[in-house]
Amino acid sequence: MQHRLDTASPQLVPQIVAIWHAGWHATHAALVPEELTRRRTPEEFLQRAKANLADTRVAVLGGDVMGFCMVRRDELYQMYVANLARGTGVAQTLIADAEGRMLENGHHTAWLDCAIGNDRAVRFYEKTGWQNKGRRTTQLDTSTGPFALEVLRFEKPLGLKIA
Repeated sequence: MQHRLDTASPQLVPQIVAIWHAGWHATHAALVPEELTRRRTPEEFLQRAKANLADTRVAVLGGDVMGFCMVRRDELYQMYVANLARGTGVAQTLIADAEGRMLENGHHTAWLDCAIGNDRAVRFYEKTGWQNKGRRTTQLDTSTGPFALEVLRFEKPLGLKIA
């Protein structure tokens, strides 16, 4: 059975939160300051998922969310895939969809932030044509206000026409 892409609905929020919370802690908790990890609670992910629902697409298999991607204007804001869906093409489908949505909205260059040390994500982004532009400090959203963190910035030109 093949996964399908869909617009996220309020009914899917609990599954999105479960994937996001588990995925974030598995990939980031050892890489970021302890204070940020303490802020990344299920409740915080729930609030952020609700706030970004309109900009979220999900990969669904049967009735189960296999992964999701959130886009904010020209930013690939969040993307996580459930453990059981890794290596199935879900991530490639989600990132291609996100890039297409950004292009449709008039953006010709996309960007994303990646945690320093998240080598699996770095390899994936580079494999899908994103370019590492180096380190920068960003202000992350948290329930208690912005949190400054040094990250890697990736960019990708969208919709290039070959002459």
